[in-house]
Formats: sequence, C-alpha cells, structure tokens
Amino acid sequence: MPSRIVRKLIEEWLLVISAAGLVVTSLWLRRMPAYAVHDFEVVFTLLVFLVIAKGLENSGFLHNLARRVGGGRALGLRLVLLTAVLSMFVTNDVALLTVVPLTLAMNVPKKGSLVILETLTANGASALTPFGNPQNIFIYYHYHLHPVEFVRVILLFGVVSLLFVVVLSFVRVGRLTLVDDGVPVRVDRHAVVYLLSFAIFVAGVLHLLPLAVGALPLAYALVVDRRSLRIDFVLLATFLAFFGFTDNLMLMLEFDLQKPAQVFLASAFASQFISNVPSALLFADFTRNWQALLWGVSVGGFGNLIGSLASLISYRFYKAHVSSTRSFLLEFHLLSYLAFGLGILTYFVFWLCESCG
Repeated sequence: MPSRIVRKLIEEWLLVISAAGLVVTSLWLRRMPAYAVHDFEVVFTLLVFLVIAKGLENSGFLHNLARRVGGGRALGLRLVLLTAVLSMFVTNDVALLTVVPLTLAMNVPKKGSLVILETLTANGASALTPFGNPQNIFIYYHYHLHPVEFVRVILLFGVVSLLFVVVLSFVRVGRLTLVDDGVPVRVDRHAVVYLLSFAIFVAGVLHLLPLAVGALPLAYALVVDRRSLRIDFVLLATFLAFFGFTDNLMLMLEFDLQKPAQVFLASAFASQFISNVPSALLFADFTRNWQALLWGVSVGGFGNLIGSLASLISYRFYKAHVSSTRSFLLEFHLLSYLAFGLGILTYFVFWLCESCG
C-alpha cells in the first residue's frame, strides 16, 4: 500500500508540487489565495470539454473516425492529419488518447516513429484554437481575447509545425499501408448528443452563447451517461491549486516581463522544466504580452518529454507496449528538439514581421 501511494504521488507530480506550493506560500503569507472569475471559467471550460471528449470516446465515435481515416495508403500522413484535426477540436490530450492506442494496435512497422509523429502533431496543431489545449483555454480567458485575433497570432506557428511533421512523416515512415479488416466499430446514440453539445459549447466559448450552456452536456452525463464523468479530475485540481499558488507568488515576487523576447524565452525554456501548462499559469501574472506568452508555451511543448503533458501520455502508452523505450526516447528528443529550435526561429520571424507591420 505505501509503495502504491508513493508511485501515485510520483505520477501526479505536478499536482503535488502545485498543492505544496499553495500550502507553503499561504502559510508564509498568512492568507488564503484570491481566485478570479476567469479562473473558474477556465476550469469549467476544461471540465466540459473533457466530459464531451470522454463521451465521444465512450460512444465509439472517435475510434470509428480514427479507423476510417487511418486505413489505406499513406498511413503516416493520414494519422498525422487525423491527430491534427482532433487536437484542434477535442484537445491534444484526447487526440493522443484516441490515436496512439489505435496505432499501437495496428499490425505495421515503425510504431514508435508513428507515435512520435502523432505526439509532435498534437503539440503543434492544438495551439491553433482557443480550446486546443489547457494552456490555450487559460490564456484565452485570462486576457479576454477575441478568437480571430487569437488564431491570427498563433497561425504561423501551427502551420510551420504541421508542415514540419508532414515532411517528417514521409522521411521517417514513408508510405506505410494498412488494409482495413472491415469489422465495423459500433457507435451508440450518445455520440449525437455529445457532437451537438460540442457545437453548442464551442459557440459559448466563442462568446456567441452564454458559457452556461456547458451545463447541458454535464447534466446529460450525470443523468444518462455517467461513464463520461470518468475524466482527468487531477488536471482540474492541478489548475485550481496552481491558480492559488501563482496568486500568492504575485505578492512574493517582484519582476515584470514586458519585452516580447523575454516573455517568449522565459516561458519556452521554463516549459522544459515544469511543462507548458504551469508555465502559462505562472508567467501570465507577470506580463501583459499574451502574444509572446502564447508562442512561448506553444513552442515549449516541444523539446523534452516534460515540455507537454500530452507527450507524457504518449510515452506511457508506448512504454506499456514494448520492453525497451531507449530508441523511442532518442528519436523523440532528437525530433522534438528540432521542432523546438524551429519554433524559436519561427517566433523571431513572426516578431520581426509584427514589428515591421
């Protein structure tokens, strides 16, 4: 029992660190942290998307979509494009939870390379929408952004990242072909409800409808489909703990990041040590330059395995599937750091264009 608890605490290290930081700083300052309205909007938005995504996963819709897109020729390219689309609309974590297990179940060579390509795709493509990943949801609400301006700022990063992975898919896996076994995957009635809920809630996130419409899929899951409530509550708890932790840090630290290059580099390199989600939460309290912060945590998702929690998801799946992960880790870090360097270069091109324009 003690070893199981220790193992669980190690697996959820981010929550442990966030909660410990919250408790220690609260005791030091002798105050309870203050939570803003947008803090709860972020957590609520993430909760609703996680429930909808779990509902689509349980209904068989996502798996059926993955099998249909993954079959036939140019398997690597198909899986990359599927991961990109799913990442933009159901978050990078859910995209990998859908595509990676399917990939590992396929009877094809170079599964490790395929999983790496899917992981890089998820980290890059998810940056393109305000709800593509947790840090985007946070930045979108924290700075009260317009969705068009959000996409405009990060579009170059998403396009360059996706093109990079598309090229890699031809270099690393070539033209793999998978013959579909023809066995249909059953999609139940819940899929329609969650697809409609997704469309309605996206309208709420884009300020076309009240955000409260997110209560509809939550109510449906609670009354009709409780399996869809089995989501990553640890992630939600981590956000709440880190919001309080950073609120306390604002009173303890005195630094101001305003120069775009400072914000970008600080958040990008900090992501290599604490992951890009907490980097976004931390630096948002010390800068008004959301453009550089968005780029920093997006680029910071590349690099080492800690850069993005989505990368850890892929690694956990692959590790459970093989006896040794050494070659996987070598290839992953080589390609991911190439993407990291390309992201840094792309940002300074974007910065120069913005300055000149």
